[in-house]
Amino acid sequence: MRAAIAKNEQGLSPGIAQELKKLIYSGAIQPGERLNEAALALQMGTSRGPIREAIRMLTGLGLVTAVPNRGVYVREVSVREMLENYDLRALIFGFAAERACEHIDDTHTKKLEKLLQQMDLACEADNGTKYYELNLQFHDQVLSLSENQRTHQTYDDLVKEMHLFRRSFFNSPGNMRRSNEEHRAIFEAIAKHAARRAKNLAEKHVLSGRGRLLAKLEKSL
Repeated sequence: MRAAIAKNEQGLSPGIAQELKKLIYSGAIQPGERLNEAALALQMGTSRGPIREAIRMLTGLGLVTAVPNRGVYVREVSVREMLENYDLRALIFGFAAERACEHIDDTHTKKLEKLLQQMDLACEADNGTKYYELNLQFHDQVLSLSENQRTHQTYDDLVKEMHLFRRSFFNSPGNMRRSNEEHRAIFEAIAKHAARRAKNLAEKHVLSGRGRLLAKLEKSL
């Protein structure tokens, strides 16, 4: 009986992880804030086991980080780290888009077109969370098309460091629409096997995020 209850509770972890993501993205749980397992278990109406597993999931996404003998905290990233992250991602995403031109086929084309359509719908619905998740999938598809596992893994690691900050950019319908226009231009270049154009557009797409970061920082001064 206890084993059955424990198994059922473990099935709660993905849902709890999703709820914690929403709290972090919305700012209800702030960067640098410690995640208290006991308090979260009480809040979610479950035991600490599923909370602990959900926190492991968030750690894997790079949203939280464990500090030995202190606990788990929502990740904080310095301005310098963020700027360097954008520079590196621009180079890697440009390389991936260039290589993708060599490997794209009808199946990949349909997947990317579907993602673009879904992101358009998220823009119309003003659903920043949905757009952000689809945005990640679009980038992941392009990285997969590069057929370079080390490139893909390195990019994923860099993306994990920036989830919390980048998510806030897509609270604006204007930003979402501009972002997807850039996605569509990258897709069209890849579909036409225009390697140099795909590379340049992909780099500019990531660096436009760097520009939004700098603009946001200037407003906060």
